Amino acid sequence: MSEDNPYSTHPWIRHYPEGVPARVETPAVPVWTLLDRAAAAFPRRTALHYYGANLPYRELREQADAFAAGLVELGVRGGDRVALYLVNSPQFVIAYFGILKAGAVVVPVSPVYSSSELAFQLEDSGASYVVCQDLLYGNLERSGVRLNGVIVTGAHEYLPALKGVFAKKPPLPTGPGVHPFQKLLRGRERAFSAPSLDPTTDLAILPYTGGTSAQPKGVQLTHANLVACAAQLRAFFPDLTEGGEVVAAALPLYHIYGQVAILLVGVTLGATIVLFTSLDLGQILATMDREGVTVFYGVPSLYEVLRNHPKTTWVNWKKMKILVSGADALPEATAAGWEERTGKPILEGFGMTETAGVSHVNPPARIKRGSFGIPLPNVDAVVADPEGGAYLPVGEVGELLLSGPNITAAYWNRAEENKRAFREAHGKRWLRTGDLVRMDDEGYFHYYARTKDLIKYRGFSVFLREIEEVLTAHPLVKAAGVIGVKDPKVGEYPMAYVVLRPEARGRVTEADIRDYLKERLAPYKVPKVVEFRSELPKTDVGKVSRRDLREELEGM
Repeated sequence: MSEDNPYSTHPWIRHYPEGVPARVETPAVPVWTLLDRAAAAFPRRTALHYYGANLPYRELREQADAFAAGLVELGVRGGDRVALYLVNSPQFVIAYFGILKAGAVVVPVSPVYSSSELAFQLEDSGASYVVCQDLLYGNLERSGVRLNGVIVTGAHEYLPALKGVFAKKPPLPTGPGVHPFQKLLRGRERAFSAPSLDPTTDLAILPYTGGTSAQPKGVQLTHANLVACAAQLRAFFPDLTEGGEVVAAALPLYHIYGQVAILLVGVTLGATIVLFTSLDLGQILATMDREGVTVFYGVPSLYEVLRNHPKTTWVNWKKMKILVSGADALPEATAAGWEERTGKPILEGFGMTETAGVSHVNPPARIKRGSFGIPLPNVDAVVADPEGGAYLPVGEVGELLLSGPNITAAYWNRAEENKRAFREAHGKRWLRTGDLVRMDDEGYFHYYARTKDLIKYRGFSVFLREIEEVLTAHPLVKAAGVIGVKDPKVGEYPMAYVVLRPEARGRVTEADIRDYLKERLAPYKVPKVVEFRSELPKTDVGKVSRRDLREELEGM
């Protein structure tokens, strides 16, 4: 990387909310101290609201301590990996903090994984125990992974009495090495003495990348990484009040975005976290209105569905303090349509598993639509030439490089990937994100594509996301995904997959779509093929999975 760095002046700082410093203190403490501090400050305040049941902070801490003691009794030791294979529930939060208090490492696993995907993550991480939802136990068995033990639990265990009566209660699995969740909690009322650890080097969690374009990789995140990200994000929103916020947890907590932005920042604030297990939008909207939710984190696909939902107006969105969108680029049509419907703008942000969930977000008082915002305090960001590594002038598109206390130092058991993904320059360790972006002259960053989603057509650069943006702006298009198809004559050409809105099916043709695109894109960007689908493959946070589309095409 060259010495000439136009990003060193941090032009984004002048747009920080009033009172937010360029650098914030990020204490090097274990993650579980966030819970201990909240329990000490707000012992009687509801920490978790779960379909009518309330768990105060004091009880949450006590149950996390009890769970930690139970794990140690089973033989779990510092550095052991313990997988969380659970839906959003009080058990997820209890086990999460309990695993960390025992000195072990949380391996969050998606509940929608197939048995083979589950097996890969458990074997790659070397997980010795799994905390498993009762309804998912069969899939765990089918994975064939040998474990030291499994801790099983059911959703009904924390539902209010009346709801618990009608909840599905399959008998918990039994057998050697299978332990009921509640059994680990019983008889351990005394405070648990957590083992000592080094927050700057000891791992807290080992989440896996989403794998939208490649095999998932374990991301090593220390206690200090997570505490830093929570502190940075909390500092960016100074209007949030400790002990006074209510945060909706409609996003999955196993995903790094929900885990840090909702769970850890929520606990840092002493907020009430309203847990949702399923995406029943009517129930979610009614509960949000009743419980007075003040903070909402979503993903673009969720905002798109909500903006067209008949019950969205049940919630007074204008009264909420912040609405944030992350995990994928927010289409401008979705942002504009949402604000028109609700009167409240969405703050688009950016983050990766490697950044502990968040690195950028739009400031509430100065939102720039089409941008994923500005770096959080403590985060350094530059745009560099993907090939040579030289800093690029402001306004040019290149690879986003990040440095900061929230950013992982390495992937799990991926020596070659670590050599490719990290570089040392000017006394800092930089993460090569693989994302193509540009920074404008005000310090706002704009997303273009993953480096793998930039194709060359006869030497011309084609950003696949740009085509998707134009497609989803069509009033009769519900969703779209675009991939590159190799062709020896031109290099690669774009191919589009389109889901039409119900009223358009059978009426809109491939030629109609191509004509629409020809009016808005250069000829070489117009997809050679447009294929209509009833739905598109998506990741578990709602992104269109180009990897699945590519694999499907290659398998034909």
